[in-house]
Amino acid sequence: MFISNAYAASAAPVGDLMSFLPIVFIFALFYFMLIRPQMKQAKLQKAMIEALKAGDEVATAGGVIGKVTKVGDNYVSIEIAANTVVNVQKHTVQTMLPPGTIKSI
Repeated sequence: MFISNAYAASAAPVGDLMSFLPIVFIFALFYFMLIRPQMKQAKLQKAMIEALKAGDEVATAGGVIGKVTKVGDNYVSIEIAANTVVNVQKHTVQTMLPPGTIKSI
């Protein structure tokens, strides 16, 4: 009498493209904001490691700064002080420093 009857709404069409649009948008956002820049950075890091040569000044992931004396297939010899040479794995070389950086420290 005072309360009207409530009826169920009609079902939405199954497979509607608009329901998948947010998922596609989120995937595109992740690709352009996270995946693509990370792949670009990895490519630059690999190119820098392949271009290492004796005489380059580098910093390793552990914070060791020195001059490259010998480059092998998997290892790099770095002179960190006079007559002090350490061998590190190539992938631990983090940054190539500008020439003369070690003398300015």
